[in-house]
Amino acid sequence: MLSVNAPHVPALHISHSSRTLGDMLRKRVEATPDRQAFFEREGSGWRPYTWAQAYQKVLRIAAGLRKLSLRRGDRLAIVGPTKLPWSLYDLAAQMLGLVSFGIYQGQTEEQIRYLLDHSQATVVLVGDESELQCVLRAASDLPSLTTIIPWDEALHVRYQGTDPRLQSPSVLEVPALTPQQVSESLSAISPDDTAILIYTSGTTGPPKGAMLTHRNLLALLGNNKGFASFFADDLTISFLPMAHSAERVLSFYGRVSTGVATAFASSMSRLLEELREVGPTVFGSVPRIFEKAYSKILTEVERKPAPVRSLFAWARQVSGERLDKQQAGEPIPWSLALQHQVADRLLWRKIRAFFGGRVRYFIVGAAPTPKDVLRFFWAAGMPILEAYGMTEATAVTHVNTLESARLGTVGRLLSGLEQKLADDGEILIRGPQVFQGYYRNPEATAQAIVDGWLHTGDIGSIDADGFLRITDRKKHLIITAGGKNLSPGNIESALKSTDPLISHVIAHGDMRPYVSAIIAPSPLETLDWGLDRGLVSKAEVKARTEELVANPSARSEALAQAMEPIVQSQAFAERLLAAIRRGNEHLAHVEQVRRVLILPRDLCQEHGELTPTMKVRRREVEEKYRPDLDRLYQDQQFGLSV
Repeated sequence: MLSVNAPHVPALHISHSSRTLGDMLRKRVEATPDRQAFFEREGSGWRPYTWAQAYQKVLRIAAGLRKLSLRRGDRLAIVGPTKLPWSLYDLAAQMLGLVSFGIYQGQTEEQIRYLLDHSQATVVLVGDESELQCVLRAASDLPSLTTIIPWDEALHVRYQGTDPRLQSPSVLEVPALTPQQVSESLSAISPDDTAILIYTSGTTGPPKGAMLTHRNLLALLGNNKGFASFFADDLTISFLPMAHSAERVLSFYGRVSTGVATAFASSMSRLLEELREVGPTVFGSVPRIFEKAYSKILTEVERKPAPVRSLFAWARQVSGERLDKQQAGEPIPWSLALQHQVADRLLWRKIRAFFGGRVRYFIVGAAPTPKDVLRFFWAAGMPILEAYGMTEATAVTHVNTLESARLGTVGRLLSGLEQKLADDGEILIRGPQVFQGYYRNPEATAQAIVDGWLHTGDIGSIDADGFLRITDRKKHLIITAGGKNLSPGNIESALKSTDPLISHVIAHGDMRPYVSAIIAPSPLETLDWGLDRGLVSKAEVKARTEELVANPSARSEALAQAMEPIVQSQAFAERLLAAIRRGNEHLAHVEQVRRVLILPRDLCQEHGELTPTMKVRRREVEEKYRPDLDRLYQDQQFGLSV
């Protein structure tokens, strides 16, 4: 496992004393120059970079960008995997007062063209060949784009001559900015300048570019009282897209503020292996990672002999009782504490080893985490701290901490912010983290910020202790034909948590007599289930599993064909119907799902059903399956009745 040359003492936060992101980086280097900042995969090992070494790379890149005649406020786009170069390019842009923004990998040529055109990007730095091809095809009608630089010289050589704007990455390998040049550059940047653009996922229309200032970002990063504690020798692993606000702002810029070292995962296919190699102590993620891990563990336990299954059930019960008492603030009886120690030795220690064995906690956001998943990881000694926020409020506004957490909520409001609930339950936020507005979109800005209050679009409730619970999206409310207002999120969570074979649930029922649902099956879990019942060959499962491990978001035609006989089987339908009935038990009568449509495959980005951050494009999914949804209410022989 990797280690950090730092004492086990509270981390030194420097953001509160910084004017800008570039100023924060300079102060971090001054404070801990010789401490490891980053680890990069190199062959079979990991290459460390100190803060001083990384800073010199940043200053060389910044000098190269300046030679391209980039001026303060110019937009610089970065598209590529979450690796060290992405971070260095971003920090270099901040040293010059450029406005940097990320583009998700896997975007289509049309999407990339829109983002580069809308942002009026001057320079784009491209990490992978597929994205470079898209950029080159799109560049013909992008007059503001002057420079295209691949990260790798080999890509430059391969595509040299295809576009006069294509330049070698060697243009960024020049003598570093001098200390005087750094000081002059940083002093010219105002805290109220736009630092970054974060383009929203676009679940309800074209992406909008949220403008976040240096002041916005430092207001969040300097709020160290609201977050779980960091230590100087903490180590995290980075793998989520840097184009997303949580990874970019809270995780990456947060590491510059705290000095916490980062190992960049080489690929998603090697993530589990590298978790064990790195041994992170903290890291951020999305619920889907933990849902998949939880489902995999349950599937494996189902295959074990009866004594193992009994031990697993006993350990969950014992540790669950202990967790309930912790949450209630009650003392833990010595007998229960002893039983938990036995359960930890026999089971939970092995589960923790799966994640490297040193995790103190996870920070999770972007979507609700099912409560059974939360309870499982808390019982295992790896607390999941749910947080809430949105790009327009600088990523995070609420968070649970180790000292103050309530499962099923997203925590308490960070200090320095105000909140209130509108008459319809919408969460409103005011304070220094609220963004400038949307780039080149004053109409959307005026809708988002009214009288200084940011309208989040989320519906929630706040308990007596200040913990916020998210119940739904404002625009996603279902109004039945009987006039009942229902939360699809509540319905979907109740059903989804009942069975690992369920990947996505989309509740439907607006102006309908009752609620129906679209069910999308989980690929890996469905294949494993089908293998146990002889519905798919072992070789086919192995091939499709390798495909999904290499690219977790891929949903190939071969995968769909392998899943088809399983999903169409009567046994599969009966299994899912039983799961839905269990979920219905936790819902009010009017919320209960009466009829379902089981899809032959999971939702995917390729079909326009998921955003790059794996959020469901509800409108697109409902429109795509509109004829089938209509038929559910018209033809009782179609679909399944619960």
